[in-house]
Amino acid sequence: MSGRSDRIVPLAVKIVVSGGLGVGKTTFIGAISEIEPLDTEAAITQVSVGIDSLDGVESKTTTTVALDFGRITLDPTIALYLFGTPGQDRFSFLWDDLVEGALGTVVLADTRRIEECFPAVDYFEAQGAPFVLAVNHFDGAERFELEEVREALGLGRDVPVLECDARQRASVRDVLGALMDRVIGVRASPERRAAMVR
Repeated sequence: MSGRSDRIVPLAVKIVVSGGLGVGKTTFIGAISEIEPLDTEAAITQVSVGIDSLDGVESKTTTTVALDFGRITLDPTIALYLFGTPGQDRFSFLWDDLVEGALGTVVLADTRRIEECFPAVDYFEAQGAPFVLAVNHFDGAERFELEEVREALGLGRDVPVLECDARQRASVRDVLGALMDRVIGVRASPERRAAMVR
């Protein structure tokens, strides 16, 4: 016996889940994680009044103050490690650390508060990181055509925009699949290959 294990160790892939306050990042990660997700939820207190806008999410009582974390094994060879960013601008200084080494990003959007999506979209466009935009469904919220959402956010044709229900495992899985397709497409593009050869 060689003592060597034949067990396959999956490749660890870091994925970031981002978006504004109350958009469903913690729910998204919790719906798909095969481990008990780690969250840093804290009660929303009077201290945040006038700092964090709760317009449209007035019933929200907790918020992520550092990160959310979960894991999902896609197959025996790949495991996705999901890192959720805090949504408030005042915690944006954490984003650089959370994004370091990430292969791609899911940006969640809430059409009731579409303006809350701009900081995340701007950040990941500036980073040049592959991302998809997932429009999260909220009960009672008005539905818009995905092309209307794309236009409202000024997204290029290359950024996938899809619907999502962050409470539903299958829906979250579809979003992560679309992100992986996007990452593979970006990495396989002729421009990227040419840049790597230079």
